[in-house]
Amino acid sequence: MTTTLPAPPPALDARRRWTVLAVCALSMFLVGLDTTIVNVGLPRIGQGLGAGVRGLEWVVDAYTVVLAGLLIASGALADRYGRRRVFQCGLAVFGAASLACAAAPTLGLLVAARAVQGVGASMLSPVALAIVVNTMPDPRERARAIGVWASVFGLSMAAGPVTGGWLISALGWRSVFWINVPVVLGALALVAVFVPESRGERARRLDLPGQVLLALTLAVAVGLLIEGPRIGWVSPPALLAYAVLAGAAGGFVRVERHRAEPLVDLGLFRRPAFASAVLGAVAVFVALNVTLLLTTFHLQHARGWTPLASGLATLPMALGATLCAPWSGTLVARLGPRRPLYVAGGFIATGGLCLVRLGPDTDVRLLLLALLLIGIGFGFANAPITNTAVGGLPPSRAGVAGAITSTARQVGSAVGIAVAGGLVAGAGPGGLAAASRPGWLLVALCGFGLFLVARAARPART
Repeated sequence: MTTTLPAPPPALDARRRWTVLAVCALSMFLVGLDTTIVNVGLPRIGQGLGAGVRGLEWVVDAYTVVLAGLLIASGALADRYGRRRVFQCGLAVFGAASLACAAAPTLGLLVAARAVQGVGASMLSPVALAIVVNTMPDPRERARAIGVWASVFGLSMAAGPVTGGWLISALGWRSVFWINVPVVLGALALVAVFVPESRGERARRLDLPGQVLLALTLAVAVGLLIEGPRIGWVSPPALLAYAVLAGAAGGFVRVERHRAEPLVDLGLFRRPAFASAVLGAVAVFVALNVTLLLTTFHLQHARGWTPLASGLATLPMALGATLCAPWSGTLVARLGPRRPLYVAGGFIATGGLCLVRLGPDTDVRLLLLALLLIGIGFGFANAPITNTAVGGLPPSRAGVAGAITSTARQVGSAVGIAVAGGLVAGAGPGGLAAASRPGWLLVALCGFGLFLVARAARPART
């Protein structure tokens, strides 16, 4: 008895391929938007639910930590059970969790619902990239598509504070979650109509031990950054957490080295370009989230601005990302990733240095200029980082590389929120400037770090 394999799906025409990209980009816009849209509303959420800064940090990081911890496993599930199917499941979970966030009566329930949101979002990010890579067989077209995909995600991160500020001022903080519902419903309909089903060439086994250890490592590390200043860095709970972190991280590396089909292919990190791209992704998103949180608290606490005014103040950053992200994707396709990475690092570093002396009496035009510079750098950074991570790899490994890079972005987001929150927690309006200074130096350092990523990136083909 012979088994007849199903015929491969026919190649899509150019219009259909770019329609698929647009649908995936819409879903990715939602994921990125929810990573930052909450930031500008944290003071209002704190007032509404009676929460302090450390509790508010968990509102953001419960989402990003879960998202980071499950991204790679979700990519493996999509390869095994179908990318469109997992993508649709992720949208449904994300939408249902958004409803729970909007109705949450307490901080604990809001944090729990945000964690479930992260579960849904984890099924979208790596799967979207895998769908795009699978749909675009031509390498140059794929490079442009990756540029668009990364640009949309970057734009969503920068647009979050503006959108959130407007919604909170008009409808209250719960509206930043209600707004997800119609977008999810529209995305579900578009995916059903336009996105073809696809699977990996060979379904990988699920690495449950590696998944548990990775999630534990991320949760404990971020938890230490958030709670360390409160409990004391050398207190017994902190020392226990250090031991758990070391055991989980060491166990993860050991398990992954000895599994035939590991959750994370550690061999990829032997490629300097890939390893540097992962570190670059962390650095960019640390810089972005430190900038957003410090700016939010500076404007609303030190200057007394409304959420709408604070959100509008980030428009230069959103504008810089909007204009430069597509340009960066085009430059990567034509010239390779090095030059856009140098540009990105220079702008982010300059913007961070501009704000080291930021205080209540600083001319607001300097703040707006610095946010514009950081936005330009952010716009230039995402496409070359993604291209550097997946460049030179066969399509069968591009999904894994993309998932690891996406995980690095969310780790950077979580670390950025934890570090910035730790700096300003307990600081009154008069002390915010001094408390924030190390954060702005960290933003500049992240920008300079992109120079090292650029050196490791593949040069342009001649």
